[in-house]
Amino acid sequence: MRIAFVGLPLAALLLAQDGHTIVWAGICRRDAIGTRRLKKLLGDDRVVVVPDLAKSARAIRAAKPDLIVSWFWTKNIPRSVREAAPLGAFGVHPSLLPRHRGPDPTFWAIDSGDRETGVTAHMLEDEYDTGAILGQKRIAIDPSWSAWRLAKKLDRPSLALLRETALAYARGEPPTPRGQDEALATEAPAPEDELLEIRWADPAEKIARRVRAASPWPGAFTEVAGTVVTLTSARATDDVPRALDQGEACVRGDGVVVVRAGDGGVELLAGRIEYDDAERELDANALADLVRATAH
Repeated sequence: MRIAFVGLPLAALLLAQDGHTIVWAGICRRDAIGTRRLKKLLGDDRVVVVPDLAKSARAIRAAKPDLIVSWFWTKNIPRSVREAAPLGAFGVHPSLLPRHRGPDPTFWAIDSGDRETGVTAHMLEDEYDTGAILGQKRIAIDPSWSAWRLAKKLDRPSLALLRETALAYARGEPPTPRGQDEALATEAPAPEDELLEIRWADPAEKIARRVRAASPWPGAFTEVAGTVVTLTSARATDDVPRALDQGEACVRGDGVVVVRAGDGGVELLAGRIEYDDAERELDANALADLVRATAH
């Protein structure tokens, strides 16, 4: 089958490995791993790095694709491109649509306390992540995972679903589209600082989830001993001195910083601070030193 591809090159290489002909490829990042291999396979003339898809529509139509396939293309794909292939266009989104539509579903899956998430193959439409569902794969969310770890865990099922769906089209047996239930839809926008600033009146588990959901980037942040610290690892605990007020920190006897939250405490295990126009990583010991320095 003839495929016009947009996104990260790894998926295009796998589609080619499956026997499809990649007639045109638009790569979403200049530093994307696999771009050189894809150019060697397809030729420089069929691989465009960071293309303007609206301006590329004519070239894509001229390549005569049967199907448009997207994997981690993070911008809207114009109708003129989607309609360049008789079979239409599909992509794979890293959530169980219609839950968590938008650019940051892994943040929201963890922050919301979801026990499972997954990936969804869906038709591409004018509005992001609203197209009919072609298939899904599910995974359980380990309560220790950060957003980065969850995103990595979703890569394998995402690529598998992408390949399975493309092969179904190639066999002439495309999945039956199933419309999304709008009553179940939730949004997953990129979190802003207002949300990422930790509120110590919140329950400890909620705070720990937010730290994991935003780790390592953009990061949930707070002020520790007068210094703004972006936390990358934290854990809810009942082992917190009763004398502490909400938002107050101390170093426990085991050397771990603990902060009083709305119902218990939060252990601060890792983070980073801005330091001389750069960022400095802090482990649990460095965070403890920061608190001790202010206490004296």
